[in-house]
Amino acid sequence: MNVMIRKEEEKDYERVYEIHLLACKQENEGKLIEKIRLGDDFIPALSLVAEMDDKMVGHILFSKVRIIGDSVFETLALAPMSVIPEYQKKGIGSLLIMSGIMFAKELGFDSIFVLDYEDYYTKFGFQKVSNWNIKCPFRVPDEGFMAIELINDSLKNITGTIEYPDEFKNFNRIKKLLYDSQT
Repeated sequence: MNVMIRKEEEKDYERVYEIHLLACKQENEGKLIEKIRLGDDFIPALSLVAEMDDKMVGHILFSKVRIIGDSVFETLALAPMSVIPEYQKKGIGSLLIMSGIMFAKELGFDSIFVLDYEDYYTKFGFQKVSNWNIKCPFRVPDEGFMAIELINDSLKNITGTIEYPDEFKNFNRIKKLLYDSQT
């Protein structure tokens, strides 16, 4: 399997939208990415695509979020990530995550947060956020809110609540994942 992970370029935008549409069967992820690209929290170097068999088959995006407490701590959110169905279960998602973690470290970020029910992210070192003094801004099951420290103990003395940018506020998948858990 020959997979190449590279930074997204402007010419990739339409295909990235298609990847998320094919993988998720709805437009929310693609629309979220478009909104994030226009915002202050977009980091072009952390919008990555996966190519295999001479075609783009996956995408992952990491963007800035903040932990608001006694002080403000800048960190990253991993969202969204998609691999088109016929290329899933081939390790492409794993390569996207590992590459993103590596690039985030190189850019000097200390941690990454993700919202998802799956245990998928634990194999990369993500742990329940309840291990630290950090809260989600809405009710979410403990196992659905995870983080990874890119530098040992970088979250140890951080206290506060994650603040997601406005771009995330109407993202239906996150709303469904999180708000359905309140009932």
